[in-house]
Amino acid sequence: MAQKLKVTLVRSPIDRTQKQKATVRGLGLRRLHSSAVLEDTNAIRGMIRKVQHLVAVEPAD
Repeated sequence: MAQKLKVTLVRSPIDRTQKQKATVRGLGLRRLHSSAVLEDTNAIRGMIRKVQHLVAVEPAD
């Protein structure tokens, strides 16, 4: 079974570039403090890296 990551939006994407806003939406995050449990893949890791200043990441159980 693949490892999962819990990604939480901790800062607002307001006044960010359109690409960053789209990346946040692509991660399944809509509101501040919303969380999504995602598979730990290279694509997801790349998306997290692009918005690392907006999100908090922790391993999911």
